[in-house]
Amino acid sequence: MALGELERDVMDRLWAAGEPLTVREVHEQLAAHRKIAYTTVMTVLDRLAKKHVVRQEREGRAFRYTPVASREQMVAELMLDALGGVPSVDDRQAALVHFIGGVSPAEAAALREALDAVAPDRGNSTSPA
Repeated sequence: MALGELERDVMDRLWAAGEPLTVREVHEQLAAHRKIAYTTVMTVLDRLAKKHVVRQEREGRAFRYTPVASREQMVAELMLDALGGVPSVDDRQAALVHFIGGVSPAEAAALREALDAVAPDRGNSTSPA
C-alpha cells in the first residue's frame, strides 16, 4: 500500500519514536517543520488506522498510535505487492533485473548476502555419481 507524502512523514515520526504517540505529539513534531493543522494530523492518523498501517489504542480521552509493521517490513510488502501485479513470470524476472540494475554496489552486495542466507544451497546442488 503506497503512502502519500504526509502519511510517510507521519509514519517516519511513529517509527522514530519507538513508542505509541498521540495526535498531539505527532502534530507537535510535524508543526516544528511545517505549517499543519491538528485536525489534519488527526485525519491522517485515523486513515492510517483504517488502512491497518497503524494500531489505534485508547488512553483516557486520547488515542495513541503505533505502526503495525516496521519500515523495512512495509517497504518489503510494497515491493512484493508491485511484483504480484505483474502477470507473467518473465515480466516479473525482467522487473527484478531492472530493479537490481538500479541499486548501488553496496545494495547489490546486501541482496547477494540476503539471497545466500535464505537459500545457501541454491544452485550448488550436485547429483551423486
